Amino acid sequence: MADVISFLNQNSGALTVLFTAVVTLATVVYAALTAVLVIETRKLRLVQTEPRIEITVDSLDFSVHIVRLCIRNIGEAPAKNVTFEPLLLEGGEVGQSLMSEFLTPNFFHTGLRYFGPRQFRYSGYTQTNVDFEAKAGSVICFKIAYESVTGKKYTDEVVVDMAEIRGRYQLGKPNLYSIAQSMEKIQGDLHHVVTGFKRIKVDNYDTKDREEEARDKKEWMREAAEKLKPHNK
Repeated sequence: MADVISFLNQNSGALTVLFTAVVTLATVVYAALTAVLVIETRKLRLVQTEPRIEITVDSLDFSVHIVRLCIRNIGEAPAKNVTFEPLLLEGGEVGQSLMSEFLTPNFFHTGLRYFGPRQFRYSGYTQTNVDFEAKAGSVICFKIAYESVTGKKYTDEVVVDMAEIRGRYQLGKPNLYSIAQSMEKIQGDLHHVVTGFKRIKVDNYDTKDREEEARDKKEWMREAAEKLKPHNK
C-alpha cells in the first residue's frame, strides 16, 4: 500500500496530464455527438415541414384499361400555391390528345391554393384499349412549383412515362367492387319488396289442399292397380 502511495506521489504530474487528456477527449467526443444530434434534429424538423408532390399512373380497380394520373402530396407538410406546367416530350398527336384528356380537371389550369399532406387529386381518364401503342409510347413532363407553410419555394420536374401501363392485367373483380355490387342488388330487391314493385310469389297450401291431394293420389293408385290386373278372357 505504501508503494502505491509513493508511486502516485512521484508521478502525480503525469497522472494529472493523463486524466486531463482523457476528460478533454471525452468532452470533444460529446461535443461532436451533440453537433450531429443537432444536425439530425434540424433535418427531421425540415422534413416535417417539407411538402413533396408526386404524379403516378393509376388505373381503376374495376377496369384496368381506364387510366388516369394520381397527384399526391407524399410529404409531411401541406403545399401552398401549387401550379402545374405540362409539356409533352413524346407521343405526337395521340400524345397531345392524351395530355388533353388528363388535363380536363380545372386545377391543372388554376392551381391549388392548399394541398394537404397525404391528400390526392385525380386527373381526367383515358381508355388504353383505344390507340394503346401510341398512348403507351407517350411521355409527359410536369413542372410543379409550390411552397411550404414556412414560405420556402420548391420546383420539381416529374416525368410520367406511359410505358408503365404495358403488361398490366387484372384477375377477377376487386373484393370491394364485388361487395358494392352485391349490396346494390340487395338494396334493389328490398326496395321492390317494400314498394310492391315486385311481389313475392307465395303458394298457399292448407289442410283442405292436403286432403284433396291425398284423395287424388289414392284414386290415381287405384286406377293404376286396375290397369295392371289381368283381364279375364
